[in-house]
Amino acid sequence: MTQPKNILFLMTDQHRADTLGAYGNQLGTTPNLDELARTGTRFDRWYTPTAICTPARASLLTGQAPFRHKLLANYERNVGYLEDLGEGQFAFSQALRDKGYNCGLIGKWHVGTNKSAGDFGFDGPDLPGWHNPVDHPDYLAYLEERGLPPYEISDRIRGTLPNGGPGNLLAARLHQPVEATFEHYLATRAIEMLERYAADGGKPFFLALHFFGPHLPYILPDEYFDLIDPADVELPRSVAETFQGKPMVQKNYSAHWTFDTMPIETTRKLIAVYQGYVALIDFELGRVLDAMQRLGLADDTSVFFTCDHGEFTGSHRLHDKGPAMYEDIYRTPGLLRVPGRPGGVVRDEFVSLLDCTATILELAGADPKAAVDSRSLLPLVSGEPVEWDDDIVCEFHGHHFPYPQRMLRTDRYKLVVNPDSVNELYDLELDPDELLNVYEHPEQAAVRSRMLRRLYTVLRERGDNFYHWMTSMYDVGDVGYDPTMSGLDETTYQKE
Repeated sequence: MTQPKNILFLMTDQHRADTLGAYGNQLGTTPNLDELARTGTRFDRWYTPTAICTPARASLLTGQAPFRHKLLANYERNVGYLEDLGEGQFAFSQALRDKGYNCGLIGKWHVGTNKSAGDFGFDGPDLPGWHNPVDHPDYLAYLEERGLPPYEISDRIRGTLPNGGPGNLLAARLHQPVEATFEHYLATRAIEMLERYAADGGKPFFLALHFFGPHLPYILPDEYFDLIDPADVELPRSVAETFQGKPMVQKNYSAHWTFDTMPIETTRKLIAVYQGYVALIDFELGRVLDAMQRLGLADDTSVFFTCDHGEFTGSHRLHDKGPAMYEDIYRTPGLLRVPGRPGGVVRDEFVSLLDCTATILELAGADPKAAVDSRSLLPLVSGEPVEWDDDIVCEFHGHHFPYPQRMLRTDRYKLVVNPDSVNELYDLELDPDELLNVYEHPEQAAVRSRMLRRLYTVLRERGDNFYHWMTSMYDVGDVGYDPTMSGLDETTYQKE
């Protein structure tokens, strides 16, 4: 089977899987992504390695889990973690460059403070940060060249913080036409780069288009701000969250995101605007995919679509993401179309954003070994028989403050270890909305023990030192080594 040489990587930020028609949404606002799913492979258990932008994006770039590459938090609210990848760190872009690829990245970078996408071999404007940089010179030039009006917003939606101050901006109405939006600008620049690469003498390319949305605040022109009637919005069932029997940090985060200070009608509007944001991005993705077809590249270009992590949008009385390892922010959409492979395929293996790295390298004919925590998805796309783990481990290290967590997800259960507080165990068959923490329930003792031991084993095998906490605190079975790390007293040191 001939391997397509080009790669188009489409990525959003803070994107819920349930906003796509391919994942069951009935609003009909994602026709282009739904078509990609229809003609490619949809992964129903696609997870982020960590639900925060910079660490997740660094994992995609390196094929390494966050604990290994050590870029553990966003720099905007960094409380002492590293802000850039270390010197000599492997990046798939450099491996592709070595294979003769053009490499481009249009849109959000957010993989460090001092090192830009250009430092890792990507063409394109330098667009750092977590939100649409509407004051960026290239965007302002784009508006001026086309006679388009500048950025201006109204109808701001925000709650009230515990200290009485105004909460984070959650949404606003944008007084620009669609053609002037940052999303349209990004798609236009991506199309221009596609045209440039198509004219480059048949040289293969990797092009990433990274939208800053639908990350909050949801700032949209009228057409999309009002696209969905809030009356048609179904509230998430986890809006009934009480936080009883759960880590206190979740209730604190709910207060930080001001959920209870806003009427429930505002929550409906926020969800409606969020879905409108997804619709705008889908429209812009359609423009790029149409350009790829027009340029005669479709039959030789593999197309990925995914995001860095999900969004709460009112689920569990939360917004944004944070120290709560719910499906809303850890399970994400994942689509992959490889020319020559079957279409309409649905896979239910546990896969990760991390697995994109080895897949990209394999598609480019590069060695994937350096992407040590990544595994190629091509056998799943091609329907080849392959053994795959029946669980997945995710991690979190904090954002506004250090907050280490580890999660093990199996077919039915989810275990979350929170060293500062109570652990969590959810039966996703009986409680898909993760409202009832059954960690301490006696009837779950066997499940709890089995999952703690499995998580411990995986962390030890990976070299994730979080396992040291588990050694002394939980029943993890025989350890076969000195857990005190001392070897200096009679309990661990035997004279010859």
